[in-house]
Amino acid sequence: MKIKHILAFLLISISYLNAQQILPQRQRAEVIDAILKERFEHLLPKLMDDSDIDMWILISREYNEDPVLKTMLPATWLNARRRTILVFYRNKDNNTLEKLAVARYNFGENIISAWDKEKQPDQWKRLMEIIEEREPKSIGLNYSEHFNICDGIVKMDYETFMENLPSDYKPRVKSAEKLAISWIETRTEKEMIIYNQLVDITHDIIAEAFSEKVITPGVTTTTDVEWWMRDKITALGLKTWFHPTVDVQRTAEELGNHLYAFSNRPENMVILPGDLLHCDIGITYLRLNTDCQELAYVLKPMETKAPDFLMEALKKGNRVQDIFTFNFKTGKTGNTILLESLEQAKNEGLRPAIYTHPLGSYGHSSGTTLGMWDAQDGVPVNGDYPLHENTVYAIELNTTVNIPEWQRDIRIMLEEAGFWGPYGFRYVNGRQTKLLTIPRINAQTRN
Repeated sequence: MKIKHILAFLLISISYLNAQQILPQRQRAEVIDAILKERFEHLLPKLMDDSDIDMWILISREYNEDPVLKTMLPATWLNARRRTILVFYRNKDNNTLEKLAVARYNFGENIISAWDKEKQPDQWKRLMEIIEEREPKSIGLNYSEHFNICDGIVKMDYETFMENLPSDYKPRVKSAEKLAISWIETRTEKEMIIYNQLVDITHDIIAEAFSEKVITPGVTTTTDVEWWMRDKITALGLKTWFHPTVDVQRTAEELGNHLYAFSNRPENMVILPGDLLHCDIGITYLRLNTDCQELAYVLKPMETKAPDFLMEALKKGNRVQDIFTFNFKTGKTGNTILLESLEQAKNEGLRPAIYTHPLGSYGHSSGTTLGMWDAQDGVPVNGDYPLHENTVYAIELNTTVNIPEWQRDIRIMLEEAGFWGPYGFRYVNGRQTKLLTIPRINAQTRN
């Protein structure tokens, strides 16, 4: 099946959650390799020019892959093989990009092998020959103090590389941090078509989990729903990059540590009528990741909708989202956007917390960081990185709302994938604007 036909299939099937919506493994491989080809041929040259690096070298060994190299693996490669060395050489004057693998095999169809072991038995010497033949002005290696995904070269490979590198080239070696971040964070048009479907699948899993199909009030526990989500993801032939979580806020309990669902969160809480449920779930498909938090209300007998005070609380969460994303601007740092948004929200009488992170090739990906739950004054270095176009973020935040009817505060915790591009900000596949109800009464929850 041609890539354009597969992408058309993805678009057509967006509104249906069934086995046919998710591609078989063979077609997934075709999509992955086609997107990689496009990224290598059309995206990477620009990224290398912007980063002022004309030779990028990635070195990995099997089961110890550089996180950046792992995103470049051919679809049928689950790991690197032996020691895999990739060389990208950009000749800006000639507008060419060489893609070479100093390995015993071609690196899929996109990168050819440039090492004949019978002619040159030493892999490191062959790498040095490639370098000297091209005389790069700068050599980028993946090491970074602050961006973990961009710190992929291991100590032994770095030391061996530098020992073999001719002395004239040693001063030309520099961190490829900026290039690695750009490769990880930048999304193509085709990837965003896929992302739309990916988020749609995530929303549909949540909608089914937070329904009478899964939850019987007074019987089902939060842990039951978490494992149902996990099993559902597996049954669909997908993966999750973290274990789903479900928690409860209700009138008879203290707020507790509901913000940090992975820390000190009560397990096996029986779900009861009148509960406000919250979940956190993310899936992986076609090498992209989602991260989504939504809310549901368990109807009491005779209720046909969630209480007005909870729906008004959700509107306050949506308002924090609006304030936050309105402040997005290319070139602004994450810290600037964070502080501007918090100040504006507080001036409106809201009680916000913002902890948004890059999303894409990894769940907690590389790019600018816009707050952390324990760093509401900004994040040094990572938060000083500027916002770039064609990037995706998990718009993760909350606002604390006092509920007199419950005689307590609650937190409206929301998270949705958002895209920042040349035409501004948009949610990848909508956001929650109405509470889901159990049993289901309202059908439309997003816009």
